[in-house]
Amino acid sequence: MSKILFLVNHDVVIYNFRLELVERLLVDGHTVVISSPYGERIEDLKKLGCEYKEIEISRHGMNPVKEMALISAYKKLLKEVKPDIVFAYTIKPNIYGAIACRSMKIPCVANITGLGTAVESGGVVQKITVLLYKYAFTQIQKVYFQNTENMQFFIDHKIATDKHDLLPGSGVNLQRFVPLDYPSDEKVEFAFISRIMKEKGVDQYLEAAEYIREKYPNTVFHVCGFCEQAYEEKLRDLNDRGIVVYHGMVRDIKTVLKDIHCTIHPTYYPEGISNVLLESSACARPIITTNRSGCREVIDDGINGFIVNQKDSKDLIEKIEKFLSLSWEERRNMGLAGRAKVEKEFDRQIVVEKYVNELN
Repeated sequence: MSKILFLVNHDVVIYNFRLELVERLLVDGHTVVISSPYGERIEDLKKLGCEYKEIEISRHGMNPVKEMALISAYKKLLKEVKPDIVFAYTIKPNIYGAIACRSMKIPCVANITGLGTAVESGGVVQKITVLLYKYAFTQIQKVYFQNTENMQFFIDHKIATDKHDLLPGSGVNLQRFVPLDYPSDEKVEFAFISRIMKEKGVDQYLEAAEYIREKYPNTVFHVCGFCEQAYEEKLRDLNDRGIVVYHGMVRDIKTVLKDIHCTIHPTYYPEGISNVLLESSACARPIITTNRSGCREVIDDGINGFIVNQKDSKDLIEKIEKFLSLSWEERRNMGLAGRAKVEKEFDRQIVVEKYVNELN
């Protein structure tokens, strides 16, 4: 049996998106060690049988002193835990974890969950990140990608050549996220489920909500997620005026999905595959999202929802109106088509089996 060390920057990265893998590894008799900053899900993971090693990670910023300290902390962690293999997720655990593993000749499997805005935008940060990836991944065992665009970026920059493999995002648990009864159309309700930040398309969503609410009073626009400081005042004002209903962080997103008719995800943030879209589709909810990697993989335009242009409020308004023009049955069928798509292409068990095979 193996000892497997997970390196992540947040406990939610494991609990929400890799729980089935952890459970499978434990059932198979392996020892699972989680390393991340402390969070509320750590106790849940310990109850399952995981061991926990706390580590401090500055999720944003590139302070060279802190980055070197993280490599040292990972080396110390590896000496203490003595894992047979390391599974790393998100940019800093991927890079600095792989560097530490390389120096100690421990196999490492990285998972690219998105390139990040700075890397996708080019410039100095992209060049530095490419150099770091090249250095870190020279001895990597495997690099998993969640979309072909991210994988092509690594191919083009000759990073970890011949070590690439594609996953269907983080996949979705089809037993946990089941088709929900489609609500009546007395009111038509939409939801934005994401961190409330510019790159997630919140400006376009809020602009569309103002326009649509005035023209179609029987609509409701929900907003769910952690609010960045820049949007607190605006969101409070729109909530007070009845334009949106702000829920804050929602622990179980199914409690929101059961009442909504469509999830709107107008993001232009570089991510792997959007979990919001996978979970909404699994619950048989139509989706409206942008034509970009991480989103277009989940949507068949006109079948399980509509595609919109990035940063285009006018196009989003048009697609919402197009959705409103559909009959209740057409909307429900869109949701069912989404469920069928994720069953076929995005079952989380596909991801679990890939990791188990890589471990073996």
